[in-house]
Amino acid sequence: MSGKNISWSPTFRYTVGILLFLSVIAVLIYAREAVKALIIAGFIAYLINPLVALLMRNPRISRTLAVNIVYFSSLIVLLGFPVVLTPIFFDEIKIVAQDLLDLSTEFSNTLSFPFQVGGMVFHFEQLGEGLANLQDTVLTPLPEVALELLESTSISVLWTLVIIVSVHLFMTEWPRIREWIIHLAPSPYQEDMHELYRRIRSVWMAYPRGQIVLMIVVGVVFTFAWLILGIPGALVLGVIAGLFTLVPDVGPFLAAMLAAGVALLEGSSWIPFSKPVVALIVILVYLILINLKNFLLRPYIMGRSVQMNEALIFIAIIIATILGGIMGALLVVPVMASMVVVAEYLRRRILGLPPFRRDEPTQFVPESEDLPAGRFDPNSIRRQKK
Repeated sequence: MSGKNISWSPTFRYTVGILLFLSVIAVLIYAREAVKALIIAGFIAYLINPLVALLMRNPRISRTLAVNIVYFSSLIVLLGFPVVLTPIFFDEIKIVAQDLLDLSTEFSNTLSFPFQVGGMVFHFEQLGEGLANLQDTVLTPLPEVALELLESTSISVLWTLVIIVSVHLFMTEWPRIREWIIHLAPSPYQEDMHELYRRIRSVWMAYPRGQIVLMIVVGVVFTFAWLILGIPGALVLGVIAGLFTLVPDVGPFLAAMLAAGVALLEGSSWIPFSKPVVALIVILVYLILINLKNFLLRPYIMGRSVQMNEALIFIAIIIATILGGIMGALLVVPVMASMVVVAEYLRRRILGLPPFRRDEPTQFVPESEDLPAGRFDPNSIRRQKK
């Protein structure tokens, strides 16, 4: 055999490329649960990576040591918090759950009688019976469901282990993975890939972390507000308010209605007013706090957020919450913003324009492990591993 280097023809290269692309898509569809777990792991690693960069400012600490310190410290905190808070949450959850059941029962009983407004009579008996049946269905533990619950719990534990291990992998190997992905592009376009990475990273620095900070602040503020008002289950209601912040307008409204329902049934531990008056006070406090959040807190925290239409963000978050839960709601906006960045780059390349608008500099905070744009030095990655 001769040592001649035989090049593939353009047709064969395009065919192989299309087949490879279709194979990747098929694998992603088939292993979508694994892809979802890896996305969650990558997102968690991204959130705690600044602590790694902070430790690496000390020249005596290598990336591997910094990753291990941050990773295992986070793991201890993650496992320790439930142990400390479970007894408190258990009592609070029982109060809120019982109040919800009582509220559902009273509502069903109220609908069992016809309403008369003027000369018209409205019948909602069937709706009341439906709510009662739904309540019985949810609360009645079926023996055949126990095995399914055990199986789903076991699978969830396995996926959790995958996420935990993957977080450490991503944190340790991210500089190598990032440069490998950028180096897949032809040499003339590697500088573009570095710039795309920087712009997409600025989006991911702005929205998710700001949203998480907003959730924590809202949860703490509403917890203290309900505690001050003497509302039973204040801690659980505050946590729910923080989590529901992911869904603009609708989420906080539902959390406030839940708190008002608890106040309507339980009243306050110290306010000497009737329960309906206490519920009204809860609603007024909610309106004050939520407007402070919308006009002062949210613009301040999300000041570096993505520039997208608010109605589009609202619709996207609602759909993502339905399809992917809390994690979907948290990720959908930065994912959309990243797609906009990539689409704009492709549009300018297709039209023969410069790939990026230099008159709009990207807000970019350099990582400690970043390499200069347009240069790929595998030896620098090896040096970082030492």
